[in-house]
Amino acid sequence: MSQSRASMPRALMMGCGTEVPSIRVDNSMLARIMDTTDEWIRERSGIETRYYVEPGVSSADLGAAAARAAIADSGIDAEEIDYIVCATMTPDHYFPGAGTLIQERLGLGKLPALDIRQQCAGYAYGLQTVDALIRSGIARTVLLVGCDVHTSLMPVGPESWEVLYGREEGPLPPEILEWNSRFRHLVVLFGDAAGAMVFRAHDADDGRGILGSVLYGDGNRKEILYVPGAGSARRPWVDEAQLASGESVPVMDGRQVFKLAVTRMPRVTMEVLEKNGLTLEDLDLLVMHQANLRINEAAQRAMKLADDKVHNNIQKYGNTTSATLPLCFYEAREEGKAPEGSLVAFTALGAGLHWGSVLMRV
Repeated sequence: MSQSRASMPRALMMGCGTEVPSIRVDNSMLARIMDTTDEWIRERSGIETRYYVEPGVSSADLGAAAARAAIADSGIDAEEIDYIVCATMTPDHYFPGAGTLIQERLGLGKLPALDIRQQCAGYAYGLQTVDALIRSGIARTVLLVGCDVHTSLMPVGPESWEVLYGREEGPLPPEILEWNSRFRHLVVLFGDAAGAMVFRAHDADDGRGILGSVLYGDGNRKEILYVPGAGSARRPWVDEAQLASGESVPVMDGRQVFKLAVTRMPRVTMEVLEKNGLTLEDLDLLVMHQANLRINEAAQRAMKLADDKVHNNIQKYGNTTSATLPLCFYEAREEGKAPEGSLVAFTALGAGLHWGSVLMRV
């Protein structure tokens, strides 16, 4: 007879850690290299600052640093980790993924390392994966990492970087300023960071751990957020013509993303609560993907949640894609918003489309 879900071990979060690079970039710095202003960026996204890595620092570097912090916070010996799950859309290389690179940087022995690619919903999918691995008995102690280095995707050249950081006075030549400004609606949104959590199989009947998840994917809406070039649909994968036309840079229909996010994130959050016999009144904290503060404010209003039940930090870090959920939860916990026993929902929507919500009692 198969084991019932209720009697299976739950995935209990034992520790959480983050890594944020040291270079702080405010909106006025971006205004040096494109036609934008602090007011324009704040009004549309709520973002005030973001953090960039030094050249040569990769997603795996950030991910390994966040993982070390999470392991230290967990109190678990790193050698007890028997599975790694890594979410990133900016791996160090086309292949391999970042999972084994993080394993090597941590000095761990041979173990499974699974790389997943759901962009801004990657960490939510990772939480469901961890839940499945532990409930099934495949793994006992799992490290989940979300890491992204968006500066590797920024379509700006060396001269722009020098002016951005104030090493060159500027102004940029008109043709470079025009090129950079073409992508301002994307460039101003993103930052670099990593977040990680350590989970362990939990057999105690205290209701703690990952309770359940509801996730969706819909390729019919992929055109609102995707990269038209640099892929197997093209031959060659990438060439000078694609780079010159900007086809290796994401295309985003901001209005459609906003419309879908402010409806689907609340809906799927309420769905996962209902699936587990709970309501919004039972929820202690909602952690949403940090893509746009205006999206999250609208989603909060739709659910009629009080401010103390929501945490946002996109104002400081921008959109860090796979890192937003652990980074936001870590800060909320540090501020006392998620004490032991709290019911937390992790909700996200990203390119694919992928979206969903995962419910966890910490």
